[in-house]
Amino acid sequence: MLGLNAKDMSLLIVVAILTMCAPLILNPFPADSAMAQFNAGYPDLMQKFVIFGIFAIGFNILFGLTGYLSFGHAAFLGVGSYSCVWMFKLLGYNVLPGIALSVVTSGLFALLIGLITLRRSGIYFSILTLAFAQMSFALAYSVLSNPKFNLTNGETGLQVYANDPQWFHNSERLPDLPHIFGLSMRATQKVSVGGWEFQFNTGYYLCAFIMLICFYLAIRIFRSPFGMMLRAVKSNQQRMNYTGLNSRPYTLAAFVISGMYAGLAGGLLSAVDPLAGAERMQWTASGEVVLMTILGGAGTLIGPVLGAGLIKYFENIFSKINDNVLHGWFSFLPDGMEDLMVTLIHPFVGKGWHLTLGIIFMLVVTFLPGGLVEGGQRIGRMLSRKKSKEADSPASTEPAE
Repeated sequence: MLGLNAKDMSLLIVVAILTMCAPLILNPFPADSAMAQFNAGYPDLMQKFVIFGIFAIGFNILFGLTGYLSFGHAAFLGVGSYSCVWMFKLLGYNVLPGIALSVVTSGLFALLIGLITLRRSGIYFSILTLAFAQMSFALAYSVLSNPKFNLTNGETGLQVYANDPQWFHNSERLPDLPHIFGLSMRATQKVSVGGWEFQFNTGYYLCAFIMLICFYLAIRIFRSPFGMMLRAVKSNQQRMNYTGLNSRPYTLAAFVISGMYAGLAGGLLSAVDPLAGAERMQWTASGEVVLMTILGGAGTLIGPVLGAGLIKYFENIFSKINDNVLHGWFSFLPDGMEDLMVTLIHPFVGKGWHLTLGIIFMLVVTFLPGGLVEGGQRIGRMLSRKKSKEADSPASTEPAE
């Protein structure tokens, strides 16, 4: 079905169900309960889950299949963001032209950078991509913000103003916000069921639908002869070259595809929030997608999506847990014990959420080199062995006739 085998089709269906039901799954606690702090089913965060999932899926096509570690993928994310906002400024707020331009411009930019950086491999390739990303950040932050040809608006960020052309925008019929054929990306339907509140957002479902398409394409790439060639590059590129095969076109194609995924993610970021800033091109953003991919499981299909979700969850949920929240949690304890518990937990939440994430990352790399996916596979094998033992035990205890 759709060119996929049964296992891959099952995985795609599971991801689709989880993605479409995310507003329900991510709000497990009643809105008025103390545990509502851990709910993540609100539009802004769900959008980040799927958008950075796209970013990580694309990065995994390069790093997971070829082994080429890029520290400059944030450059394509930024180019995609700027392209989408420029489409808003020139044509109007319809997000589809902006998203399309983001993919095209980031692909061309990736082609240009790939032709230069892929002349080297290993750590030299990583350093070159980092250098290009930092140059792109510097250009966006200062050079391209020159008043004569202001393309990025510098540190303020690129946004839409009332005097922009917007040739195809009709403010009488269309909202003055990003929309898809008149339906605002911020349109949210709230449904209350008992103590629970679920939010169904247009922008999230558009991003989720695009992520499912990207996930499907990634599966096809992984299972294709092209994907096998990329795995051969990762396994032993030198031996591959000795056989007479030129690996450069394959690695360049993977680099461009990966850059287009990043540009698409950048375009979607601007589609849900029409602002593009140079901070999206910093080296920290490139490092973040590396962490997402390794944490979830490099070279796996669903791993990067899991890693992106986990990091964004920590960034947006754990970072909001302050001392007042902690005191509310432990208020049932005696005063001295309450203060002790708050003191012990305080360094790991709020502004210290990076410490918790760092510990988790260290544990995963040490004990689960294959990332969260390997952890899930181990649990699955343990459960299957347990079931097989339970199935065999009655037969083994029966007396022989």
